[in-house]
Amino acid sequence: MRPFTYLVPSSAAEAVAAIGAAGPDAKFLAGGTTLYDLMKLGVETPPAVVDVSRIAELDYIDTSGTAELVFGAGARMASVAADPVVRRDYPALSESLWRAASQQLRNMATVGGNLLQRTRCAYFRGGPIYPCNKREPGSGCAGIGGDDRGLAVLGTSDACVATFAGDWPVALLAFDASIDVVGLGGERTVALADLYLEPGDSPEREHTLAPGELITRIRVPATPSGRGSAYLKIRDRESYAFALASAAVGLTFSADGSVSECRIALGGVATRPWRAPAAEQVLSGRPLTAEAARAAGGAAMAGARPGNHNAFKVELGIRAVASALRIAGERAPR
Repeated sequence: MRPFTYLVPSSAAEAVAAIGAAGPDAKFLAGGTTLYDLMKLGVETPPAVVDVSRIAELDYIDTSGTAELVFGAGARMASVAADPVVRRDYPALSESLWRAASQQLRNMATVGGNLLQRTRCAYFRGGPIYPCNKREPGSGCAGIGGDDRGLAVLGTSDACVATFAGDWPVALLAFDASIDVVGLGGERTVALADLYLEPGDSPEREHTLAPGELITRIRVPATPSGRGSAYLKIRDRESYAFALASAAVGLTFSADGSVSECRIALGGVATRPWRAPAAEQVLSGRPLTAEAARAAGGAAMAGARPGNHNAFKVELGIRAVASALRIAGERAPR
């Protein structure tokens, strides 16, 4: 690991100022569960690390309001997952956290830092022996034509097929979450749907945050579809593994038993958290039957571009959506 400067600010404003002084290549450190790994691998080489894990103003959970849930970016994943209101009224949010990593990592990792978790693509993490446009722009993409079993089939480009690895952002996307950020230019709010970028010709640009901007809180609008929600994660082994396909869904029903509101987002199959509005439209106004749920899954995976070894993800994504809808349908009030 290369030498770096380590700074411990006492406030969000002080943290932003520290990053501004250290330069655009400096990094914030939240739980450290991703950044440390990437620094050890030589993928990240920041000249300075600004530790925001001890800033008290970022570590809180507020589920008392009627209009929204608010999570400080420094709240731990385990704490949010165990919050009684989240577990009762938004099971998809809780499940997306419980099914991520190990208990030890959930105790350390923050919900804000988790939003910026980088891909688990082995070529990205494997070092300079593998061409990777995300790590070294213009070098190529070893995943295209290589071992792409775990890589993306949605949102890919000719420059990158790396999968977005997170669970929590997928569930947040299904419920129209937004984030508050602060930087040298002041504060602003960003819809989560506008945070992540598809790779296109510039896969090194993964999000729309400006250099030095710090996520301070996450906001989730209150919605009845939270109660009838589920997060389903399909992986090679039951624990400590990233999703091959996942689905976050939320449902409400009309008095006649038809679906009045439907929310669907996918993970494990795309280059970013993937909302599926066409799939939501498939179910709107219809009864939730097995056939309708599978049709919604098919619409969610429309436009998939499989590679050499990951065509199975198309069917897996369809089944993940259909199964998550069944679980959510059993939970939703009638």
